Amino acid sequence: MKTRIISAIIAILLSIPVFYFGGSLFKAVFYLISLQALREFINVREKRKEFPNIIKLIAYLCLTLFYFSVNIDEYFIINFDFRIITALLVVLFFPIILYNDKNKYNINDCCYMLGGVLLISSSMVLANLYRSIGLRVIIYLFMITILTDTFALFTGMLIGRHKLLESVSPKKTWEGFIGGTLVATFTGTVFYTTVINTNASLPVIVVFTLFLSIIGQFGDLFFSAIKRYYKVKDFSNIMPGHGGVLDRLDSIIFVMLAFSLFMNLI
Repeated sequence: MKTRIISAIIAILLSIPVFYFGGSLFKAVFYLISLQALREFINVREKRKEFPNIIKLIAYLCLTLFYFSVNIDEYFIINFDFRIITALLVVLFFPIILYNDKNKYNINDCCYMLGGVLLISSSMVLANLYRSIGLRVIIYLFMITILTDTFALFTGMLIGRHKLLESVSPKKTWEGFIGGTLVATFTGTVFYTTVINTNASLPVIVVFTLFLSIIGQFGDLFFSAIKRYYKVKDFSNIMPGHGGVLDRLDSIIFVMLAFSLFMNLI
């Protein structure tokens, strides 16, 4: 626990200038984070079968292309050239025919790689969008996931008795799920209605924050299922006591995606 706390403090201290200054610094740092996240995503799969190096190179190039080619206009409408998606499909699907060997690269490998590239890159692009809207918005989103994870852990340790989904994440409990959700919803709602928009509808923000907290925990379970399937504890050990980038950003990835569905309504 001590190592976990120290790592968290260091990560927070390093994150402060990135979040505060935003702009090119934020975009560059989150690009590096997305590369590491994709690396971890690939490495887990390679516990069972190694990808050809050219396929991994293509995946990194696809992520880079998607990350830097998406444009956001003054109304925060995301625009991108559809040819980008076409290119992703072609360069990742074509090698299936080229290799013609399911032991090297097959349709399952392709879909896994494509899903990882799109999931990671789109969530990181959205993180840049939210930071461009304002520092307070990105703080609100990270606050929800951090408080949900933290209080779900502590509540589960203190009073957890009923397993949430033991086959996927043995330590998670319903008590932790509820405790983390309640604390994150209350704190996130207070923050939004007092710091971001004092005129916002309280019932709407409560429901929306509750939804984001639950979605974040779904993201946690989603990535836990991947680790469980490949029989690994963490995606990497880049953060002592916490694991890898994906171990820390599993919730926020889904929160970033979910927030885009309703950001124009609040």
